[in-house]
Amino acid sequence: VPQLGPQLPPRLTQQPWHLLYSTGRDGFSLRTLYRSGARPDSPALLLIRDTEAQAFGAFSASAIRSSSGFYGTGETFLFSFCPELKVFRWTGRNDFFVNGDMNLLMVGGGSGRFGLWLDGDLHHGGSQPCETFDNETLSHREEFCIQDLELWGLA
Repeated sequence: VPQLGPQLPPRLTQQPWHLLYSTGRDGFSLRTLYRSGARPDSPALLLIRDTEAQAFGAFSASAIRSSSGFYGTGETFLFSFCPELKVFRWTGRNDFFVNGDMNLLMVGGGSGRFGLWLDGDLHHGGSQPCETFDNETLSHREEFCIQDLELWGLA
């Protein structure tokens, strides 16, 4: 979280963040992650470590929630610590920021590819270059197994 601070929108850089959800504490469930989410207007930071010890994730200016379509703003971005911090910001090509239901959470998209996706049991995910963020694959592989996942929100 400290390394990501300078990448956040200026209005959020001095705000205190707190842990809303952790697979280590709360188990592996997308449904539980949605229930643990902050106020709808509160930004969210999703941090993932895969079983190959790669760390990456997403920032959303609004809470991570179940939805019937894509939501979010151009402040949304993907990031990877592989090996140092890389941030992938909105390209302006589409507005496929965040979308999720009980079976799938997606961040970024276009042409059938998702910048980041997680399955409903939070055991598997994937990352592909996508039009929304023009990102690299966030993990070493396009599909990965999740070791740890945390969702942070503003205190």
